[in-house]
Amino acid sequence: MTWDWDYQAECEKWEWRIPAYYNVGYDCVDKHVRLGKKDKVALYWENEAGEERRFTFGDMQALSNRFGNVLRGLGLKKGDRFLLRMPNLPEFQMAFIGGLKIGAVPIPSSVMFKSHEIAYRINDSGASVIITVPQYAAEVAEIRDQCHSLRHVIVVGEPERDQLSFWDLMARASEKLRGVATRAEDLALICYTSGTTGSPKGATHAHRYVIGNDSASQYWQALEEDDIVSHASDLNWIYAIGQSFLFPWRQGVSVFLYQGRFNPEKWFHLLEKYRVTNLAGVPTAYRMMAAAGGVEGKYDLGALRHCISAGEPLNPELFYEWRERFGHELYDGLGMTEVNVYISNMKGMPIQPGSCGRPMPGHICTITNEDGQELSPGSTGILAVKADDPGVFLGYWNKPEETASLYRNGWLLTGDICLKADDDYYWFKGRDDDLIMSSGYRISPFEVESAVAKHPAVLESAAVASPDPVRGVIVKSFVVLREDHEPGPSLIKEIQEFVKGHIAAYKYPRAIEFVTELPKTQSGKIMRKLLREAESGGTSNRG
Repeated sequence: MTWDWDYQAECEKWEWRIPAYYNVGYDCVDKHVRLGKKDKVALYWENEAGEERRFTFGDMQALSNRFGNVLRGLGLKKGDRFLLRMPNLPEFQMAFIGGLKIGAVPIPSSVMFKSHEIAYRINDSGASVIITVPQYAAEVAEIRDQCHSLRHVIVVGEPERDQLSFWDLMARASEKLRGVATRAEDLALICYTSGTTGSPKGATHAHRYVIGNDSASQYWQALEEDDIVSHASDLNWIYAIGQSFLFPWRQGVSVFLYQGRFNPEKWFHLLEKYRVTNLAGVPTAYRMMAAAGGVEGKYDLGALRHCISAGEPLNPELFYEWRERFGHELYDGLGMTEVNVYISNMKGMPIQPGSCGRPMPGHICTITNEDGQELSPGSTGILAVKADDPGVFLGYWNKPEETASLYRNGWLLTGDICLKADDDYYWFKGRDDDLIMSSGYRISPFEVESAVAKHPAVLESAAVASPDPVRGVIVKSFVVLREDHEPGPSLIKEIQEFVKGHIAAYKYPRAIEFVTELPKTQSGKIMRKLLREAESGGTSNRG
């Protein structure tokens, strides 16, 4: 298999063009109106009830201008923060873009957060406005008195006595907006991380962050002008905000947004109905879609041409199954809230299933030790990104020490443990806090999970360290079974013997526990920390 383009040549000729002044809101919407594309559809939307809406770039310019004036009328100015607690509604994009145009700073958050989690983000960021819907306003009301910076609660829907109506405010606001001149280095947005230790940290990104992901749009997502892009997730984390909102809109590409619970067969219907060309998702979503029976031939997926995956490593078995059944390869990518995606498989590049690919043109990466010293190809170490990469975040909000701890010797150390092969492909081994040390061996949980996932009875699994009186710790797998498979001692033995046939015997899970689901973050990442903590006093089926 050969490249359709010269990877090395593309990397060498890539040049970042970051202007001194740059505003994401203008670039993603108003620019296209100026270029004569005001009637092109920017957003298709549908909800679970079947209601539909669509907005052109001209519509979005006017509506985001209105909301920029709304925020300005409430006293917000450049640098002020506002929090979004919303499901997948078009008002999310209106508010997000409108705030950016006046230099205000949007903070996306999950609607599943409890009241104390909302209070933490408001108090930590000093947000003065929160935008939500009636369904998720109760938790805001609970903590309003605890958040001294919070002045206004805006509701998309019928407001309560002390709330403001989103659309009443919009009706009184002008469609003419005088934006502010933001520098490319100015703060644009804050995304709170779902870290495994300590309180969540607000990762701050500059306006240049969107330009800093141009290579992802070109090589990983392979965007084309007439594409329709969608993400099978909520707009509350950086992967979805980037790949199904800001990055396509920078390129003038249409997006489809769905508001509703994830249902695999429903998504096949949506792909057919909206002629989606580019799908983004997490491995869990692709795995659930692949587990749906009888969908081949039932839906016309002729428009779909490109699928990307991130959030968790992509198991080779899922890659092969998706390609065999639906005719598309899944292009895995690796990133983090602080940098977004910087290593990926790319269109026209030979894919080695299980590998997260190579650094995209423009992104300089390597493997280092804990001191930031580069390791030679063939080594396993900490994945690092050049500190001056334009996609790298500005730092953690009000946490200079935590920010400084990431940097060594001109590199940002991501905390991802990877093998950099001799051919410069990268292989994810786990987070630095997820590696399992057992009987003197360093064991990657992802390697164990990949082997377990090959078994025909397994839908997905997670591997963690479990205390053991003899070995100190052993490898334990939490396993979710496919339908029509019953848990039991015989299946445990069968899976263990199966795994021994696919990886070194010392890596096999000496304990297996069958569960109905795995704990995950909103971004789809398995929360191994919760499983490890549960193990401190748990029991196991050892073999």
